[in-house]
Amino acid sequence: MEENLRQLSSGATKLIKIALFGPESTGKTTLARQLAEYYLTEWVPEFARDYLQEKWDASQQICSVDDMLPIAYGQTKLENEQTLIANKYLFCDTNLMVTKVFSEVYYNYCDPLLNEAASQHEYDLFFLTDIDVPWERDDLRDKAEGRESIFAVFKQSLIDNNKPFITLSGDKDLRLKKAIAIIDDLTLAKELGFSSADFVYIQQYGISIATIQTQLNFFKQGIPKANLISPATLSNGILKLSEKDFQEKADFFDAQKSGLKLNKFVPASGAASRMFKFLMEFINEFDVENESINAYINRKKANKLSIFIVGMEKFPFFETIHKQLKAEFTDFDTLDRSFKNYYFIKLLLSADFFDFANKPKGILPFHKYDTHTATPVEEHLLECTNYSSANNSSNLHFTVSESHQKHFEKIIDAIKSKIEKESNVAINVSFSYQNKSTDTLAVTIKNKPFRDENGQLVFRPGGHGALIENLNNLDADIVFIKNIDNVIQNNLQKISLYKKGLAGILLGIQQQVFSYLNTLDAASIEPELIDEMILFLKANLNISLKGDFYSAGLEKIIPELQTVLNRPIRVCGMVKNEGEPGGGPFWVQDNQGGISLQIVESSQVDLDNDNQKAILNAATHFNPVDLVCGIKNYKNEKFDLTQFVDNNSGFIVEKNVAGKSIKAYELPGLWNGAMENWLTVFVQVPLITFNPVKTVNDLLKPAHQS
Repeated sequence: MEENLRQLSSGATKLIKIALFGPESTGKTTLARQLAEYYLTEWVPEFARDYLQEKWDASQQICSVDDMLPIAYGQTKLENEQTLIANKYLFCDTNLMVTKVFSEVYYNYCDPLLNEAASQHEYDLFFLTDIDVPWERDDLRDKAEGRESIFAVFKQSLIDNNKPFITLSGDKDLRLKKAIAIIDDLTLAKELGFSSADFVYIQQYGISIATIQTQLNFFKQGIPKANLISPATLSNGILKLSEKDFQEKADFFDAQKSGLKLNKFVPASGAASRMFKFLMEFINEFDVENESINAYINRKKANKLSIFIVGMEKFPFFETIHKQLKAEFTDFDTLDRSFKNYYFIKLLLSADFFDFANKPKGILPFHKYDTHTATPVEEHLLECTNYSSANNSSNLHFTVSESHQKHFEKIIDAIKSKIEKESNVAINVSFSYQNKSTDTLAVTIKNKPFRDENGQLVFRPGGHGALIENLNNLDADIVFIKNIDNVIQNNLQKISLYKKGLAGILLGIQQQVFSYLNTLDAASIEPELIDEMILFLKANLNISLKGDFYSAGLEKIIPELQTVLNRPIRVCGMVKNEGEPGGGPFWVQDNQGGISLQIVESSQVDLDNDNQKAILNAATHFNPVDLVCGIKNYKNEKFDLTQFVDNNSGFIVEKNVAGKSIKAYELPGLWNGAMENWLTVFVQVPLITFNPVKTVNDLLKPAHQS
């Protein structure tokens, strides 16, 4: 490269160079000045402007191809001079890439020296300035027409030359605000050791670098374990109601619901791979030519496989697969029973046939009725009309994988009209996906960012805790939450009673909380009412205020009560613990000494601590993910649910990617850490409300058989 085009390195001074890049009249100069002023540093003006103005003033001649190299020389010299005196940042109003693009666009030619220099000049980031600002005419500018095509050329040049860039749009003030936020993030990214390409990739995910930094700290320092005080039990954190009580609460809900926006929220994005894990292991390991299935069962102690085969004809999908088998094998009836069972399982899992393990649970056949076979989607539609409806209308929201939505829609389109007609309830179904911005960074076992074979950072879905964002986007007064696989065949009225009962409890608590908050907003309040609120918190919400609270003056007590009361509310059904894996209700102490009711997963507990392990094992109840939530405040405004998450209650898990061990961070779970700072009530509900399908064999249980 010619010496006059050589860019002075900023590496020694750790200077961050930002290049403003885009067509004429897109705000580059204005932004460069603004940023230099904000960061108290230098900016590089456009050499071509003075050079061409002098040429015009002297000879009334405009720019020609012969001016391109002199402009490049002058621009390089200006930038190098400013590099020596800049303070931490340098903002370049233009650069040789701009000169190169203009040369190619207007003269269909670019001098090889300019082309090479433009490609080799490095900047930590390019801001591609959008054409959404008004064109400003002057002596040197061409014309406003064709800005879109010129902008496309500029953008493509950055892509072709593999330059790290972010597009800036909006008015002058908005661009400055965006640019400052991006530059601050870039600075932190550089301090953490990320490249400019990494930074742009992270930005595309919509993840802040501060969030990445927090995740890296979790990997290095570990996540604090929950401090269990004791299990929540009946009369000690878990409310027990009689059948009559539940009916009264359900009636109260029914009497109130016409004035409420209701929604049912169903997490349904997971594939059914775990349901069929033992069957996939069998297909991969079984030697059909040299071994019988009985021999395999005995050799592997495959009890689940044995149960599956014995109950095979009771599965709701048996007839469909059996019919397909007879079509595939003309001699099927004469085959040995071991072969029949093997090929049944093979078709069940084969991508060329039913591919059940790779489909979402929600669309699989779960229940066989006299007239048809029903999927969980259908059962949730039916449930929705029974307990989450008001004024002959109901709302049902599924969180799904984007690639699966069409499968859900196909089922819904086929059955919704029939259910609506029979129930006289219109069902409004909506969908959302887990936001990519909730994905989390994967790291190596040594806590370094993990990269794929192309050197790209690897992000993984952040777990079901990410769905707090989806829940946060719903506009509803009351939200019913239930997992996609927790459905039942028949007994719908019974299930609805308990679900509406939980909603009635929520409404009663919510109305009292709202009344107190409105009173606290008043100019004066009687001391006796303060005492009543404190008693209500303890008796109804299991909240005991800290000792120094009582000695504070009224001017401090009122804001404290407002903070404690003005939170989203959840009423959670709890079933007796019968050994199912998963979270349960506990009294937990936080790092400030406060004790509250929380749903805790076993992975949050220090199992090396005998005391904590003993408390975990003493749990009497289990969380069936049967929640009713109030997500608006006493002023009928939506809470920002992300403000009530305990970000220190996530999980670190080990995974395997392409044969390499990695660590991944999962966000605080939706019903534990993501709701940790909610007002919480636990209520015992009957086992009939808890019918999850964790493995395919669960479909043989009475709750899933007619």
